[in-house]
Amino acid sequence: MLVDVMNMEGQKVSTVELPSAIFEVPINVDLMHQAFVRQMANARLGTHSTRTRGEVAGGGKKPWRQKGTGRARQGSTRAPHWVGGGKVHTPKPRSYEQAMPRKMRRAALRSALSVKAAENGIVVLDALALPEIKTRLMVQALNQLVGEASALILIPEKNEEYQKVILSTNNIPDAKTLLASYLNLRDLLGYDRLVLPLPVLDVLVSILG
Repeated sequence: MLVDVMNMEGQKVSTVELPSAIFEVPINVDLMHQAFVRQMANARLGTHSTRTRGEVAGGGKKPWRQKGTGRARQGSTRAPHWVGGGKVHTPKPRSYEQAMPRKMRRAALRSALSVKAAENGIVVLDALALPEIKTRLMVQALNQLVGEASALILIPEKNEEYQKVILSTNNIPDAKTLLASYLNLRDLLGYDRLVLPLPVLDVLVSILG
């Protein structure tokens, strides 16, 4: 797939061929759904907890004698049917982690990237650099590149130059910077446009190619 290469002013400077093994694969919606559900499940902390009758303080004394009162027999004021009693069948700390083979996860990413490419949602940059840390400069560049659409900006590595981009993007609500090696389905599908500096293509090929 041949796409235009833009500069930070939104002007076309050249063209580049996107690797077909990554950006033109058959789209597997079921696989993308499975990978997305797995990612969201693995992000859950699973720390919710409630107390059972054995964990609620008090209740050691039998409320009244077993027989002769005319009332139902009771053994503890911390039984589930008492106010202030323990709970039954309620959450306990657990792991929601789901397993998924690496090949399937990478295939899901290739499918999602192919969806972006098919929808013209990929913007390739010749270079991603800012003279200084300034949110205004990043907003101007994104307005030229993606208009009012939200944007996920991939960077190949963290260095001094890309750190300026990261800090300049942090305060933009509909934009996010992400290391290319950390690319994931949730972020990929959560933004309208994918902004790729040319060096990122080599990183994606090394991971997904």
